[in-house]
Amino acid sequence: MAQADELIRLANGVLWPGFLGNDVPSWLSDALEDGLAGVVYFAQNLDGDTAALSAEIHRLAPHALIGIDEEGGSVTRLETATGSTVPGAAQLGALDDVEATRATGYEIGRRVDRIGADVVIGPVADVNTDPRNPVIGARAFGSDTALVSRHVVAAVQGIQAAGVAACAKHYPGHGDTHTDSHQDLPRLELTEAEIEGAHLPPFTAAVRAGVRAIMTAHIIAPHWGDAPATLNPAVLGRLREDGFDGVIITDALDMSAIREHVGIGGGAVQALAAGADLLCIGNPTNPGAAMLPDQDEQDYLAARDAIVAALRSGELSRERVEQAAARVAAMSDAVRSRPAVPEVPFDAGAIADRAVRVDGSFAAFRDAPTTVLDLRRPSSLAVDSAAAHVALALAAGGKIVRLDAAAAADAEIADAVRAATAGGPDAQRVILVDRIDAGAPQRTVLERIRSMLPADIAAQAVVVNVGLPAGVASSDAAGPAITSSAASLLAARAARRALLNPNR
Repeated sequence: MAQADELIRLANGVLWPGFLGNDVPSWLSDALEDGLAGVVYFAQNLDGDTAALSAEIHRLAPHALIGIDEEGGSVTRLETATGSTVPGAAQLGALDDVEATRATGYEIGRRVDRIGADVVIGPVADVNTDPRNPVIGARAFGSDTALVSRHVVAAVQGIQAAGVAACAKHYPGHGDTHTDSHQDLPRLELTEAEIEGAHLPPFTAAVRAGVRAIMTAHIIAPHWGDAPATLNPAVLGRLREDGFDGVIITDALDMSAIREHVGIGGGAVQALAAGADLLCIGNPTNPGAAMLPDQDEQDYLAARDAIVAALRSGELSRERVEQAAARVAAMSDAVRSRPAVPEVPFDAGAIADRAVRVDGSFAAFRDAPTTVLDLRRPSSLAVDSAAAHVALALAAGGKIVRLDAAAAADAEIADAVRAATAGGPDAQRVILVDRIDAGAPQRTVLERIRSMLPADIAAQAVVVNVGLPAGVASSDAAGPAITSSAASLLAARAARRALLNPNR
């Protein structure tokens, strides 16, 4: 029994689960008191007094690391209900001002520190070289390796200047895939030289900048074997060879790329054997309607019990898990000793305004209600692409018509055109998109809508793109366009200001 308790405590030291609700459930309280490495916050944990929740977790386990995905831009946990008021990576990359990125990193770190959390699961260090990428896109600083590298360094420096740990993600780079690892297991169809040259440098830069943690990607790089990076000793060994001695954190083990292939338990054991140190288990609400009432505890136990069984059988060496737990404990010690974090002036709106791009010409909008045709992609587990706050900010009290461009029938498109035509030529109209590169469904539907509108109305209907900037040809076909590069409240407000003053 004593050995069993000892192995459970050892396993707990490398586990990072999510949990349900905004109070500490009994199973989590027990696990924290028995050496659990910490927890990861998701939006569903943050609708109460989060600072008090963090204080309770740290009372139960002073060593516990509390992590949170807080990237700014399109991905936020702290401001899920209202939309982020912090610039996102694509906005910062478009601006290419490393001091703005460093200041943004500090602001994110300060906000995370203020709620009592310890680890920012960011910045995104992926180089988004595939414009079809459904899961990275505007979460990346850009498609240029050097640009991404310098902004990753600035973000890491800013976040860690606030006393919390940064975690660069998703090693060895999730930017050249067109499959979402939340849904399937992507393959990185690049040569080793292409990965080394284009996708690893931002992680190397983060290591040189002193990043405390790096998160893995659930992607297969065939020349390194058939196992996804999270479970692949060749990939994680490459990171160690690059000089990184911090904490290697897995992406969530409940994602389909792992859960549907080896299971949470199998993923936990294989990730540790491959060289990972801290196992992010995931968000227990992800199963949606299939979620069990105790999904959080079940997912945690699946990982913990598999590790304990592997330790007992010898499949997993005790030395490897002790090494992992020691790295996690060292990061905890580093963030525990952080001083009070001062608030410094930070003008997010000015950064967002500078990052806005205006293509084409149009008459300045009046400060009055605007009809918005929303063609954006549906939200995913990773990104709230279709967040209502974006359309609401642009509409300013006007009508919003939602249309799924990938599935829109002819009748739905005709209805959207009728809605856009209402009010005559003097009405204000915005067409909201997040992907209008050539061949994308939104581009096709956008062009159809423009062709069906009366010429005078079509000429003054302005596209607002909250995704990646489109090429010049795509922008010309779209008509006048504003690119704000984030599905956030901050970016939407910046786009609205550009509508009112396009020649600013």
